[in-house]
Amino acid sequence: MPPDESGLLSTTGVVVIGRNEGSRLQNCFCSGVREAPYIVYVDSGSSDGSVELAKSLGVPTLELDPKTAFSAARARNEGFRLLLQIHPRLKFVQFVDGDCELNKGWLETGAEFLRDHENVAVVAGHLHEKFPDKSIYNRLCDIEWDVPIGEAKDCGGIAMMRAKALDGVHGFRTDLIAGEEPELCVRMRQQGWHIWRLAEAMAQHDAAMTRFGQWWVRTQRAGHAIAQGAALHGEASERFGIREVRSILVWGLAIPLSAVGLTAFFGWPGLLLLTLYPLQIVRLSLRGLRSTRENWLNATFLIVGKLPAMLGLMQFYVRRRTGRESRLIEYK
Repeated sequence: MPPDESGLLSTTGVVVIGRNEGSRLQNCFCSGVREAPYIVYVDSGSSDGSVELAKSLGVPTLELDPKTAFSAARARNEGFRLLLQIHPRLKFVQFVDGDCELNKGWLETGAEFLRDHENVAVVAGHLHEKFPDKSIYNRLCDIEWDVPIGEAKDCGGIAMMRAKALDGVHGFRTDLIAGEEPELCVRMRQQGWHIWRLAEAMAQHDAAMTRFGQWWVRTQRAGHAIAQGAALHGEASERFGIREVRSILVWGLAIPLSAVGLTAFFGWPGLLLLTLYPLQIVRLSLRGLRSTRENWLNATFLIVGKLPAMLGLMQFYVRRRTGRESRLIEYK
């Protein structure tokens, strides 16, 4: 698509990142992404022909050096730098993962909002799961994407950012294997920027998550990200991530260990402590705003998810204690 030097999109670019996304990457390139005059693709060690596909479509492509650990944060930073080299007058950059399809018209919607709100650094629209009925895990993702509209504290990986704001905080932290977007937003807000979510449709996501093991690993990765975020910004005024860490520690560690200890001393009555789990599931399901089935599903997996999240939490603490580098945790 030739650049339109007179239109709003002439100062807007797209960074697509991916790793073995297969046909989903092609769908991504054929979506609303094509409305951008400037697109770059950053590949993290794919072996499925993703690089060849991007090049065949005429998309400037960067293959990350495998000698340095892969991460979405690293890929986005490198893509942003490449985009600036191609288009030094870039004002807005849309980040898209290779398993997503951008809605047509979103790029102009996002760019217009950032143009009209000079104190906003990040804007995101509604993200929904492409195949929510394919599995309960896809459905859980669809519920996860359903977030309040208006000013927010953070965004996800699919969002449009003001280039000046992103450059001002030196981009994403490349030592984060997950949760890099909320951490970035913390630093942006500390500089006085605002984050915003719009009601307009932005993109479709294809989680392709059909097995319990995939959900478990994804939730474990989330626990690692929460622990790392709290370690970085937990002492700041907003106590970033502290509440989530405490919740994981209580439900994923303290209650199970207490139940074991009480059972050792008092026998089977000690197991009554575990009734806190179904009671909490009932409580959360009654607070849900979606259908009854979805509320129960989400509440159940939120509580069960404290166990893999606890493993991710411990994984981070052990790695930090031993000085080991955090490595990418993949669920696909």
